[in-house]
Amino acid sequence: MPATFYRSEELYLKSLDQIFATSWQILASHHQLPLDQHAAPFTLLEGALNEPLLLVRDGKTLSCLSNVCTHRGAILVEQGCQSRSLRCRYHGRRFNLDGQFQSAPGFENIQDFPRDKDHLPKVSHQSWGPFSFVSLSPACSFDQWIGDVQKRLAFMPFAEFVFRPDLSRDFDIDAHWALYVDNYLEGLHIPFVHPSLTSVLDLKGYQTELLPYGNLQIGASAPGSKSFELPEHSPDYGKQISAYYYWLFPNLMLNFYTWGLSVNIVMPQGHNKTKVRFLTYVWRPELMEGYSPADIVQTEMEDEAVVQSVQQGIQSRLYKSGRYAPQWEAGVKQFHDILRSKLGT
Repeated sequence: MPATFYRSEELYLKSLDQIFATSWQILASHHQLPLDQHAAPFTLLEGALNEPLLLVRDGKTLSCLSNVCTHRGAILVEQGCQSRSLRCRYHGRRFNLDGQFQSAPGFENIQDFPRDKDHLPKVSHQSWGPFSFVSLSPACSFDQWIGDVQKRLAFMPFAEFVFRPDLSRDFDIDAHWALYVDNYLEGLHIPFVHPSLTSVLDLKGYQTELLPYGNLQIGASAPGSKSFELPEHSPDYGKQISAYYYWLFPNLMLNFYTWGLSVNIVMPQGHNKTKVRFLTYVWRPELMEGYSPADIVQTEMEDEAVVQSVQQGIQSRLYKSGRYAPQWEAGVKQFHDILRSKLGT
């Protein structure tokens, strides 16, 4: 991508509607999902979309609704609550738990009321393992988006993964969100930026597989490193693999290890600021020997340093854009091609 893309506040604002509002976004399992007849408010992609939404459970049905009253736009539910209906504290308008308009003081005997727009808009919602996902206006189906992960790693019992808050944290970076994704999508920088990783990964076996809505980097194991016990039906059966690094457009990274999963959510905070949320889910704690929070922070600090260096460098009047290294940057090119198609650049 040209340096002007990363510098442009106009293109950043355009991306909020044309990229993030049409994408699937993960809601981590440590967000308390509502109990029966319970509503839990949350903000979708805080700092970027800032969309007020509501998770509602009615019996066995978990759904996602707009959290904005259809009368005058007030926030409908400000704190989690248990109730048989949803009532706006501003003018008393009431909705069923499925978002259907129920009643509104002062609107008696009005013609053509209620209309469809008086119901709360429903938001696309999907569950997978311990996670929930939502999209305001999905550009693709959920199965198309995450299908390869579900199929390839079906041997991992995702529902058994346990969130570890002590191994999770946020990082704030002074750089464009796409620069962080660029860095994640190539292994060329690893021996130069992360020398410690070369002891567990066989970079000669590095490969990237392009998927319809993302890609997979396969981390081949260095001699003596832990590897997955793959079932015979796996396309990777017989290979020594220590990690599967999935990126799903535009901002989700699912890093699968023998012990569990590290989720990275890249959250834009402006055209030159980004928050990266690291969430750790443990499947087999006995395999976590050598996995240290200090190592996570060290690797992240190394990545942040180079990404922020690029953020500084692309302000140059002399730099326009570079070339792709074919073996290492196929995923970066794919990402850029999708960005161009979404933004019309």
